[in-house]
Order: sequence, then C-alpha cells, then structure tokens
Amino acid sequence: MWITPEEVLLANALWVSERANPFFILQRRKGHGKGGGITGLLVGTMDVVLDSSARVAPYRILHQTGDSQIFWSIACGSSRKEITGHWEWLETNLLQTLSIFDNDEDITTFVKGKVSGIIAEENKSKAAQEDEDSGKFREAEQKMRKLFGMPGEEKLVNYYSCSYWKGRVPRQGWVYLSVNHLCFYSFLLGKEVTLVVQWTEVTRLEKNATLVFPESVRVSTRHTEHYFSMFLNINDTFKLMEQLATIAMRQLLDNEGFSADRTLPKACKTLKNVSALKRDLDARAKNERYRALFRLTPDERLDGHTDCTLWTPFAKMHIVGQLFVSNNYICFCSREEDLCQLIIPLREVSIVEKADSSSVLPCPVSISTKNKMTFLFANLKDRDFLVQRISDFLQRTPDKLWSDGHPLALSGYSVSPSPSTTPLSSSLPTPTGAGGEPSQGRHYSPSLPTATQGLLRIYQKDDPEDHGPKATKEKMKEESWNIHFFEFGRGVCMYRTSKTRELVLNGIPESLRGELWLLFSGAQNEMATHPGYYAELVEQAMGRCTLATEEIERDLHRSMPEHHAFQNEMGIAALRRVLTAYACRNPGIGYCQAMNIVTSVLLLYCTEEEAFWLLVALCERMLPDYYNTRVVGALVDQGVFEELTRECLPLLYEHMQELGVISTISLSWFLTLFLSVMPFDSAVLLVDCFFYEGIKVIFQVALAVLHANMDTLLGCTDEGEAMTILGRYLDNVVNKQTVSPPIPHLHALLTSGDEPPPEIDVFQLIKSSYDKFGSLRADVIEQMRFKQRLKVIQSLEDTAKRSVVRAIMTDSAFSIEELEELYVLFKAKHIMSCYWGASCTAAERHDPSLPYLEQYRIDLEQFCQLFGALGTWLCGTHTVTLAARHFRLLDSNKDGLINFKEFVTGLSGMYHGDMTEKLKLLYKLHLPPALCPEEAESALEAAQFFTDDDSPQESPFLSDLDFLVQEVTSGEEMKEAGEASGCGDAEEKKEVKDYKYYLRMWAKEKEPKIETIKDLPRMNQEQFIELCKTLYNMFSEDPLEQELYHAIATVASLLLRIGEVGKKFTNNGAKKPTDTTYTQAPTLSAELPQPEKEESNGESSSGQSLVCKALAEAQLETPPQQTSDEEVKDDTSVSSYSMVSTGSLQCEDIADDTVLIGCAGDQQRRGSTLDGDWSITFEQVLASMLTEPPLVDYFEKKGDIQARMATCKMQRGVERQVSSSSDHELAQLST
Repeated sequence: MWITPEEVLLANALWVSERANPFFILQRRKGHGKGGGITGLLVGTMDVVLDSSARVAPYRILHQTGDSQIFWSIACGSSRKEITGHWEWLETNLLQTLSIFDNDEDITTFVKGKVSGIIAEENKSKAAQEDEDSGKFREAEQKMRKLFGMPGEEKLVNYYSCSYWKGRVPRQGWVYLSVNHLCFYSFLLGKEVTLVVQWTEVTRLEKNATLVFPESVRVSTRHTEHYFSMFLNINDTFKLMEQLATIAMRQLLDNEGFSADRTLPKACKTLKNVSALKRDLDARAKNERYRALFRLTPDERLDGHTDCTLWTPFAKMHIVGQLFVSNNYICFCSREEDLCQLIIPLREVSIVEKADSSSVLPCPVSISTKNKMTFLFANLKDRDFLVQRISDFLQRTPDKLWSDGHPLALSGYSVSPSPSTTPLSSSLPTPTGAGGEPSQGRHYSPSLPTATQGLLRIYQKDDPEDHGPKATKEKMKEESWNIHFFEFGRGVCMYRTSKTRELVLNGIPESLRGELWLLFSGAQNEMATHPGYYAELVEQAMGRCTLATEEIERDLHRSMPEHHAFQNEMGIAALRRVLTAYACRNPGIGYCQAMNIVTSVLLLYCTEEEAFWLLVALCERMLPDYYNTRVVGALVDQGVFEELTRECLPLLYEHMQELGVISTISLSWFLTLFLSVMPFDSAVLLVDCFFYEGIKVIFQVALAVLHANMDTLLGCTDEGEAMTILGRYLDNVVNKQTVSPPIPHLHALLTSGDEPPPEIDVFQLIKSSYDKFGSLRADVIEQMRFKQRLKVIQSLEDTAKRSVVRAIMTDSAFSIEELEELYVLFKAKHIMSCYWGASCTAAERHDPSLPYLEQYRIDLEQFCQLFGALGTWLCGTHTVTLAARHFRLLDSNKDGLINFKEFVTGLSGMYHGDMTEKLKLLYKLHLPPALCPEEAESALEAAQFFTDDDSPQESPFLSDLDFLVQEVTSGEEMKEAGEASGCGDAEEKKEVKDYKYYLRMWAKEKEPKIETIKDLPRMNQEQFIELCKTLYNMFSEDPLEQELYHAIATVASLLLRIGEVGKKFTNNGAKKPTDTTYTQAPTLSAELPQPEKEESNGESSSGQSLVCKALAEAQLETPPQQTSDEEVKDDTSVSSYSMVSTGSLQCEDIADDTVLIGCAGDQQRRGSTLDGDWSITFEQVLASMLTEPPLVDYFEKKGDIQARMATCKMQRGVERQVSSSSDHELAQLST
C-alpha cells in the first residue's frame, strides 16, 4: 500500500535491493523469501520480538535522487504481487515525467506530493472508518489477519508481548486478543509457533504463580492447557481475557454475537495502541460495576466520576468518596465501605447550583430535590464542567418523568416541562389499541379482582388488633424506621449508611417491607420511569396461550398453598397476571419453576405492579440467569458455594463431596432464597437482607447452616441422612418476633420426627453468618462466578453433545466418537456464523425450545464449506453446485437452514450406504427439489424457443408418478362423492365410519414411510445431462480415473438408448401411462429391432449430442485460478483418450475406450434440442452401473471420515509449527 513519505537514513541496513532505476528502489527484508542464512534468521527473530512493521510488510519501495544519501519510503507491501503492482505503476506513470525535471529537490517534492495525493484519493473513496484506531494498531490488526488467516470481520481488541510456554521452553512472541480468538505468534531462529484458541472453547482461565510458571496466565480447553507469562502488565491483560471469555460464554448461552457500542463517544485524542473496541470493553466493565454498586437499570451508562466530599448532616462532617454521573442518576459512594451511599435520580432534581467557595469548603456544588432535600458536594476538581454535564443530562430528561409542574432551575436559569402534562399512567413506549388510539387509559380487566395493595394487608385488616408483646415490638421497629427516615431522608434519595444495614438485619416491619424492597432493589426507579408499562403487558398477555402460560397455570395452585391469601381467586389471579406479564416482557426466560414461589411472597407485601418490577429486578439483575431454561445462574452459584465451602469449611467439604450432598441441597436454597426450605416468617427476613446486601447474604447463611451442623454431618454415612439433618434444622428456624398468625410449613410436616429438635432463632442465625462469614466481598464473589460460569456452561455444552449423540446414534452408522467430532465441527460452523455474518440472525438459527439435536442450524454457505471438507464426492469446481443440491435435498422445511440430524443423515448416505443407497442419493441430487429449477430450465427454455412444435408440453419435472398420484386422488374423491350421495338412513353410521376412517388414515400418515427404489420419479434428459456432468467431475482425482471415464461413457451411451426405447413405448401407449413404462429392463436395448436404427438415427443423436456436449464442457472446464501444473495435468488426461465426433458414429459403434466429445457442427442440427419425452428410471441407472466393475468398486468403497475430520480441525487453526517463515514465499516464487 502507499504510505505517507518518511525519511530513511540507512537504506541497505537489514534490507536487500531487488530492483532499481534512477529514482526508485524495490527492497525485500532480510529473512523473508529465499536465502538469508543466519542473518535472515536473526532479522526475522528481531522483527517478531520488537513488533517491527517489516513483519507484516516485508517489501518496500524507496525514492532517491542522484547521489543523495537520504531516501524516502513511499510504499510497502505484504506480498511480492502487491509491491510489484506499485512498482509497475511508478515505471509506467512517473519515470518519463521525472526525467524532465532538472532539480533533484523538485523531483522529490513532486514524488511526495503525488504519493500524498494517491493516499488522499484512496481515503476519500473508502467508506467512513468505523473507529478511530491509530495507525500502529491498524498495522497490528492487519498482521493478525495475515498470520492467522482471519477474515476482515474479526476485530482485534489488543495485543501484548509475552512468552508462551511450549513444554519447559518459553517462546517469546506476541499474543493477539480478538473478539472471538486468542492467538499467539512467535518466530525465533527459524522456528515458528502459531496458536489459535477460540474463546468459546475455553473451559478455565486463571492467573497463578508457580515455580515453573512465574506469574502466568493459564488458558485451558477440553484437551490442552496453555501457559503465558512475562507480561508487562498481567492484571490488565487478564481482565481483558476475562471480558472476552465472558462474551463468548454469553454467546453460547444466548446464541448472540458481540456487537460494538456505536454510541460510545470518541476519544479526545487517538490513543497509541488502544483500539476503539478496547475502549468499548473498558467502558462496559465500568458500567457493569457502576450499575451493580447502585442497583441501576441495564441501560444506564456511566458518563464519568470524580473524587469529592459530601456533607452529611446526620454526622455533621464531610465524607470522602467518589461522585458518579450518568445519563439518569447522580450517585455517591464513600471511600470507606458502608459509611455512606447516595442515589439521586435526575427526575427528582430541582436545582443544581455552584455554591460560594471558601478555604473550608472549596469548589462546592449544591443539588436540591423536589422533596426538599439538599446535598452539598465539595472539593470538586472541575466544578464548571461537572455542572454543565449535569445540566445537559437534565435537559434530556423526558418531561413525562416529572411528577409536578415545577420549573427546573439550573444555575440561574430554568427549564419548565411542556404545558400539556402527561399522566403517570402513560407508558414510555406507548402501545396502541386495536383502533390505533393510544391505550393509556386501560389497566386491567374489570371482571377480575385486582390486588391494589399487598395481599397480607388485605387479609389481615379484619383480624382483631393484637396488643401483645410481639405487636409492641413491631411498633418499636416502625418507630425506629420513622426516626431513621427523619434523620437520613425517605425514598430514593435516602442516605444509606451502616445504621440502615443494622435496621435491616433487625427485621423490616411488615408495613414498610414492600416500600423498602422496592427501594433497595432499584425496582422503584424502573417503576417510576415506566408508568403504565405493567398494565399494558397485562392487556397484551390476557388470553394468550403459550408454553409459558401453560406451565404457569400448572404451578399456580402450588405457590404457597398453605397461605390463605392464595386459597382464593384474588391471590391466584394476581399471581397469574404478574407471571404472564413477565413472560410476555421476557420471552427468553418466559417462566421457570421457583418463580411462582418468589412472586407469591412479593405479592404478600406489594401491589401487583410493584411485585412485577421486583420480579424484573430479581430475574434480570440480582439473580442473573437463575430462571432461564437451564438455570445456569443457580448452577454457577452452586459451584461458588462449593468453592466457598472448601475455603471456609475444608474438613466438612471433603466429607460432603464424598456423599454428594452440596450439589443436591444448594440448588433449592438459591433458587427460592430459602423460601421453600424454611418457615415463611423466618425466610422472609433473609429476603429483607438479600434485597439490601445482595447474594452474599445467601452464601453467608448457607455457610452458617453447614457450620452449625458440622459435627452431625461429619458423622453421616450416606446422602439421605445428611439431607434429613439439614432439612430438620431449617424447618426449626423460627422467627419469634413475627406478628402474623403461624403458617404451617409443608416441608416441616413431612420431616418431623418423634422428638422435635431445638428451635433456632433466625436472628441468631443471621448474626452468626455475619460474625463468621461477613468478610465475603461482592467483587470476590463475581470473580468466583466468572470461573464457575466457564465450567458450568462448558459442562452443559458437553451434556448437550452427549444427548444429541444418544438421540441420533441409532439412526446413523457413525460411531459415537465420530458423531461427537461431527457435532463439534457442525456447532463451530454455527457459532462462526454468529460473529462472522450470515444470511439470517443467530437468534433465528437457535431455538432453545427444540430438542438439542435441532437447536443449532447452518445455512447453505456453511454447509458447502463442511461438504467440501468432509464429503466424499468432491467434483472440483462442481463441488459447490453439488453441495447446494445436497443442501436443498436435506432442507425438508425449506427455511434455508438444516439441523445436525439432517446434516448427519446426508453424510451417512455418502459414507456408510451400499452402492444402491449411494446411487439413490446421487440420483435424487439431480431431481427436484435438489436440482434447482434455474439450473434445469436454462437449457430447456433455449430448446423450446427454437422448436416448431407449439403444442402445450408438460413440465419435465412432473413425473409419471405424479400423474398416477393425481389419478388415484381423483378416484378417491369420486368414490367419496358417491358415498356421500347414499341414502340418509345410514347417515349417522356413515359419520362414525368416516371418523374411524380418518383416524386410520392419520395413523398411516404418522407411520415412518420407507422409501423404495420404485418410489423414485423418472429422470428426464436435462436431469440426466446434469448427472453425467457430476459423474465426470467426480472421478478427476481418482487413481483409476481412466477406467472410470471409460465406464461412465459406456453407461451414458447405454442409458441414452434405454431412454429412446422407453420413449417409443410411452408414445405407443397413447396418454395412459402404465407400470411398464417405469421399469424398462436395460437388456431390452440389446434386443432392439434393426429396422428402427434409421428412425432413431436422427432422434437418438439428439440426446447423444447434448450429453456429449455436456461431457465436453465438463472436461474442458477449468477452475478460475489454476496453476500451470494443473493445466498440464488436465491436458494430458484429455489427450489420453480417443476423441471422436458424435455426429459421425452411432451409439452402437462407440468403442469401449472412446470418450464422447461434442463438435461445433452439432449446434446447427435439430438434434441439439432437448427431447421432452425421453426419460429413464433409477432401476435402469442402477442396472447399467452394475455392468461396469470400476463403477461398482468406486461406489462400494468406504470413506474414511476420521482423516477428513482431522484435516478439518487442522484448518480451524489448531497449534502448528513450521520450520521456516519463508516456505509460503518460496512456493509463490517457484510458480
């Protein structure tokens, strides 16, 4: 490529000049191409280690004038072809012009200007760049694509210098981290090491330090482990690896490829060696931490953060921390954990202003909210910029989110909402009703009872008021919270401190539970910004029947049946509406067991809409992936719990692993937050802590339960005994402070023994969990989750593979190992389509509701690639056409995609079928639907255009079998019509008879239909020509190709004569086809009466000439890019046969060693038109093939799929080692 002219002082250092003229020099880098010796090896090694651009561009063109020692680099190239093109352009366009100049400086100025102009034109003609990557980084990306054969769609994220440990020897080189691959390249003293690992194949990724591998990163796949060390900054590298592996696991889970964030603001300046994708991933990581810290919605994006202090009126002091600003929130978090946290939604802000600075309070900003709270931030480094950013975000806040008409004052000026106040019930994405009018006013069906408040409040208002000690204790809790609200504020803008956590651990009063759950989970923010959204979902979901709604109906009466709130229609209907509304909102999850239990508890303390938004917060943020079809999130946390048990309770862990208890008990604990295994009044206190602290509380309590029962569990001898001990312990965890009437716990009733065990106070259990295991940190848990997520998802993928193999092994002749390898290759193609583009989206290719063997599907392009790599019938340039026909034959539902079962079915016919099965498949590949109408009709239309017969002609694709089917169908219809006109006395009996008749017919249709050779339709002349083309191309690389060509020529001639005989029988039989026209024995052709030879001389030569021309075209057809060696081979293969004109010989006169080649004169004969009456059957094709031993041996030969699969895996970029980097260049130079 042309490059901006750069000055070069030492032109011959490490470079070899290959061409020169008075103005330009073409040079090659030492160590690239032929020769080089030890100097070339050293230079090549140095280029790799120092990341020299010469590694990717080993050719360059320099400009020089006269005797000047200064050279200018004007072009570089990655191949000789590229650089030669630039050199020829210079010689053609510039040499003559430059000879006119007298001054060397003018020549140099002209050349530099010309090259700069060419570069400017190229940049203008190119599409707008998607990113603002630096030139150095684009060079590295180009190098990655060249070294590892990656397409342009593969984007490099970053690259690092490191060592790859091959055995005990480190190889210094560069690791390239792209979106979908981890690649490594090293070239040291002639030894080249190349490694490519897909992120979707990674099963383990960890950073460790051992004596053998000091401070290294271990990347494990199912079969190998790779170690990388000697990073300049191993922490940054490992974080990026974690992100890319997480994206790959999400791709396996959701089947969605990575998409870059197009809304990411551009950097103020181009950063050296930092790509736009790296900035994108860094921003994503910051956004995820920010959203998790403050429980914000998934669409919230951090704009920036800065250090500051916050004045806390309750403590009368300034607290040091960080201020975060995003598009909808201003948040603060103290540097000291749990000291203070603050969330201010911009919809609540009324005034933002700069306060007066002083030595005590430098650069302060005051923010006031609508509920009369004022927050004072100080020590802000760039106060003016911060205020301006907040003002910009406030301007963009939708008017409909403002709950009153107060103007918004910003630093001395105000912005008022629009005069037309939008009601709160309006939904942000306004749905429309059937008549097109906005359906803002509709909420719920008036015929259904609606829970407008918590069900517990509804069913307890009639109970007599209790003035006992428990009620007094409950009122004291309410009073403590009211004091807290007065001191720290109430609502979303409340100061959250260690005092808040203490109140939560002591139990939230029932009257405030719903409000505080909404506040701590962040659901209140989503509900406030989406008014009316739940009502619209209920309207959409009503009356809809899906798999999710059926499962919901089945579980409705299993949700807390012991509670009287769900023993009537109001509670059941409210639960139904919330669950169906969520299934409508998130079809990817729909409904999962355990969601009903959690939702029923939410409905006890919240209204329906509040319960819905709490369910959204649980499923989508607080318990990610818990409630999908494979409960991946719960399995991940189960693995985290096992790891925590090993660290905190090592002795118990070993014993429990022997019994296999941890994996059994923990799943129900996490999925239902202990609600299904603990009395309700006790479990709801854990839910209080969970909404405030997150998942760490559930881990703490689970560890505390194991610790409390450690001695007893260590004495267990089997799994059942351990389960009973833990079950009885949890059944007796009681809440002695509850004011609700006792609710019988079903699990307790089932596990109660003769002697009731001692009761455990739930408050003591929670306190014990904080005392013993309170050191757990959220970031540590997230790190453990990442590690377990890799393990769980890959384990699920292995389970899916085994399920597919078990389901398909009875229908396939492949072995279990072969099917597993085929599944891996098939799925790799499917996953590749997710990130390298395809004709349809990945979501359309993946349906989790289908069985495993039908979930992943590939399109035509990917099938052609697999067919070329694994198929036994390779036909050169004709392979793609044959693969496309095979794909259309397998695509039974015509959706342009085939699943794994269909793929294996297609391969089985080629590898494990006998000769009859293989020929049947080959025969069907040249009939509709495999034969595309465009392929078959092209010659037919040309023939019909030049024929004089204007009579209507039946389509050649409609076989005689189709006529018979039509006649039989019409006969049945007439018979049914006759029966219908019978006497009316037998009408009832007839209806019963018809009903049974249709049941029998339906049962017959469901039976698997075994296809015989008699069921195959006839083949017309055009289809036969295509079959001959395929057969001719199929034998081109076979060792016995000469014998096979002779055999196929003989068979083609024989089948032509059989078709002519069949045509005469068909014509003599008028328009009524009989079974005799289907199976003309091939021996009849030998018994033909001789007088018919004259008549067939003109007609049979018609088909012969077409077949001969087809064979000639197939034989003379050359690939578009063919080397000289291949051309020589083709010429000798053609000349080794006798070639005669088919116009001068009858079919009977053709010798065994003659190949039919059409001549130009045939095009002017009437015989060049297609014969519409000519046809043959499969039985005739089979019988003709059996007469030729070479063909029988070819089709009876078994294929070796193991070798082809090994080759295919090698092409996918598994580790390889090459002796010299110049092998490829030597091959190019030798041609």
